[in-house]
Amino acid sequence: MSDPAKSIRIGTMISASGGKAAEDIRKIVNLGFESFEPFFWQTTNGQNLAELGKRCREAIGDRDITISTLGMFGNPLEDKPMDLETLQGWKDCIDNAHHFGATCIAGFTGRIRNKPLTDSLPRYREVWSELAKRAADKGVRIAFENCAMDGNWQTGDWNIAHNPDAWELIFNETPDDHVGLEWEPCHQLVYLIDPLPQIRKWAHKFFHVHGKDATVRWDVIREHGVFGKEKFVFMRTPGFGDSNWTDIISELRLAGWSGSIDIEGWHDPVYRDALEMTGQVRALNYLKTCRGGDFVDTEAAYGGGDPSLKLSA
Repeated sequence: MSDPAKSIRIGTMISASGGKAAEDIRKIVNLGFESFEPFFWQTTNGQNLAELGKRCREAIGDRDITISTLGMFGNPLEDKPMDLETLQGWKDCIDNAHHFGATCIAGFTGRIRNKPLTDSLPRYREVWSELAKRAADKGVRIAFENCAMDGNWQTGDWNIAHNPDAWELIFNETPDDHVGLEWEPCHQLVYLIDPLPQIRKWAHKFFHVHGKDATVRWDVIREHGVFGKEKFVFMRTPGFGDSNWTDIISELRLAGWSGSIDIEGWHDPVYRDALEMTGQVRALNYLKTCRGGDFVDTEAAYGGGDPSLKLSA
């Protein structure tokens, strides 16, 4: 039978902005990742996405690896030249997702810069209602990452989908079932929010999960607070941060969630540079363990039939 453990896959993100996504997939395709998320930063740089999708799938070959989600990160709500490229990038990713085998596009909502969060809602509704319709026509879901990008409720440059109160607002503006979240516990810990109760409430809106964690330095907070010169939190690769991913994956399973957890690397202050892939492969194996380890077919283990009938009272 198929491996039901892989109803939650563990993969990694691959930068697609520089035109080398397929080549980079080919380089690490045998390390054990079960999915990839190619992502663009602000612009696709004019790449032919249909051709890029074909090359990415060729790099994967016949391996049991999926591309469920593409990333398009930027600010599509304003009208600077790069913002317009981001908006076009969203349209192009939606239109070409099927060439990658993807069914979800993830990124930031955008924001009216340096204004309170609520000032972005009219423009958010205008842009994302149109993109949501485009995505629905293509059978694609939209997922907003919960990253503040150093913004807050009063000001910011990139994203308004970084807070549960904001989720209530944006999903009221776009109540479509195929508009949701690309969630990760890291950004909740940065806000000193407990991620586990959030899963119980919001898992139905989680379309994709990023494998990124955080370490909160409570000793720094007690001495310097959260607005001082000392850094009070570090973004971490899973397995090196504060989150118990066994609990996270258990809560996701209890909520009936399935999909990919793609590791977002290149943030860890320790496992970086020469140690980057050491940290990512450690995270890959750690998350597979938190998922339950190697699949054991219960029915086969009991020689067929209903295993519950074979248990002694």
